[in-house]
Amino acid sequence: MIDPAYFEFSCQVQLVAGDRALEGIPALLAPHGGRRPMVLTDAGVKSAGLLEILLSALAPELTPAAVEDEVPPDSDLVRVTELAKIYRDNGCDSLIALGGGSVLDTAKGINILVSEQGEDLMAFTGTGALKRPLRPLIAVPTTAGTGSEVTKVAVIADHANHQKLAFMSPFLLPHAAVIDPRMTLTLPPHITALTAMDALSHALESMFCLGRNPISHAHAFQAVTLIRDHLVSVVEQPDDAQGRLALALAATLAGMAFSNSMVGMVHCLGHSVGGVCGVAHGTCMGILLPYGMEYNRHKAPQIMGDLLLPLAGPEIFTTTAPENRAQEAVAQVRALNQALHQATQGRHPVRFKDCLGPDGSPAVPRESIPAIADTALGDGSLMYNPEDMDRTDFITVLEAAWEGRPLFAKENGI
Repeated sequence: MIDPAYFEFSCQVQLVAGDRALEGIPALLAPHGGRRPMVLTDAGVKSAGLLEILLSALAPELTPAAVEDEVPPDSDLVRVTELAKIYRDNGCDSLIALGGGSVLDTAKGINILVSEQGEDLMAFTGTGALKRPLRPLIAVPTTAGTGSEVTKVAVIADHANHQKLAFMSPFLLPHAAVIDPRMTLTLPPHITALTAMDALSHALESMFCLGRNPISHAHAFQAVTLIRDHLVSVVEQPDDAQGRLALALAATLAGMAFSNSMVGMVHCLGHSVGGVCGVAHGTCMGILLPYGMEYNRHKAPQIMGDLLLPLAGPEIFTTTAPENRAQEAVAQVRALNQALHQATQGRHPVRFKDCLGPDGSPAVPRESIPAIADTALGDGSLMYNPEDMDRTDFITVLEAAWEGRPLFAKENGI
């Protein structure tokens, strides 16, 4: 029997991947009438020389009408509105987003405003708010993490209210995603680690949360396998172009999976930690992922146990007793986090207690946990989690993740 008996799966994004994939962008935009694109990126991508590579790949066929490189680390309501005005003032007709999740989500937010001729992005929240296709958007990911290049979701911060807002519509899907290994070669090891853990959380949550289905599972399974085989080696050898491409494809596959199957408590709590404390999303995902697996393990032990196969490979899976596979899957994620912690000389934290702000102060003070829990109560990701959670449950998980201890001591031999 197929589980579930009914499901839907859709990914309408054209995917172009491999060496010199960027050079195909003019041909991708042409059928959609894109002749005056706005190129959107951030200061880090520009300083790494990636913007220059992109602009060279577009020339001479395509000349951007505007190039904006001041997207903030967290896509922001105010900045989205400002950039939409620049788009209009320059007579742009399309978007090319070069960057990580913040840049891609900012581009989606801009696309809402310029396509709908709106001024207030909040007017387009809620299911069904977008009624028609948006302007052409080409997504060029540079972090191999968010999968935003193939998702119908944009997460945009409302800093005034310390919230992260999720916009969701199939019309938010980019027209094409361009995966070029040149775009991730300069990614620092600790950023490579945290973005890949973001992708891993997308894949694994899509496999055990309530929206799971066989097609998403196939995409997620391959994503987990690619991350397992390449992540640590790429962190240790950053110039491995083929490994970089493998991680980028893993992020895209995971994006396809969770865009259809959705995610659960790991993202619910991760969004909230990010909103309250400003911690990078991938860092939150890496720390919280084993706790999400641990918390939900008793609800779906067979499904959680099956995660051991892509996480550890067939030899470990077959030699592990079926009743121990779910616990071993959690242990594999913890071991991966620890390997990344060592490979990055401690820059990949494994608990919230060790997260530091720019000035060296604690980024997630223990006293902030109640506020994080309050924020999590309003996050829609929880709808798809196998186990119900309330504020007390949130605090229990967050306290364990802050200290770095297992959630269920007795089950972990402590």
